[in-house]
Amino acid sequence: MSQTSTHHSAKPVLFVLTSHGTKGSTGQPTGYYLGEVTHPLAVLQAAGIPVEFASIQGGEPPVDGLNLDDTINARYWSDSAFRDAIRHTQRLGEVDPSKYSAIFFAGGHGAMWDYPDSPDVARVTREIYEAGGVVGAVCHGPAALVNVTLSNGAYLVAGKNLSAFTDDEERAVKLDQVVPFLLTSTLTQRGAQHHPAADWTAKVVVDGRLVTGQNPQSASGVGAAIRDLLLGQPAQA
Repeated sequence: MSQTSTHHSAKPVLFVLTSHGTKGSTGQPTGYYLGEVTHPLAVLQAAGIPVEFASIQGGEPPVDGLNLDDTINARYWSDSAFRDAIRHTQRLGEVDPSKYSAIFFAGGHGAMWDYPDSPDVARVTREIYEAGGVVGAVCHGPAALVNVTLSNGAYLVAGKNLSAFTDDEERAVKLDQVVPFLLTSTLTQRGAQHHPAADWTAKVVVDGRLVTGQNPQSASGVGAAIRDLLLGQPAQA
């Protein structure tokens, strides 16, 4: 192995996207929220940290929040390499967790349906975290953490400080009766210490190697916190 490969970026960050495309029984489309992928991606790539993509089912996941007035969204959406990567995401169940320095769960309402009960989410997250990696999530992305347990049987979020899409924000978008559960209430029931900010205000919480953000406004900040943790870690041999 080359001596020059001991840089922190020897191991990429795994971005996970939801494969779920409808909001419950409403028939309304959803999916992963584009800005919650592109904004942290821009931060990590600017720091030279590689990123790979996976989704629950693999292939091309459904996209939501396709706001191309957002300059970062527009830049990536017109980038052929990004679009090709998104069209061919790895199936999370086929991922080797040992390849990654961190796992990041993007939000979008679809996450509320397929993240929580995915055995692949639980396994890959636990293995990366217990190997010393970083676990990140933003907005509805922390739905991935609701049922993740560590090898000792405790919930990963138990006793941890975190942030996630608030119950008030869910009511504000009138989906509190549509989602299968209220995210922050459920995380709190798992023993998490939730730290809310005002609706639609950026809020990022770092607790050890757990990085979480409240809403789309928090996506860049979550990327920056993951970057800082990875750059502060000893070089990976």
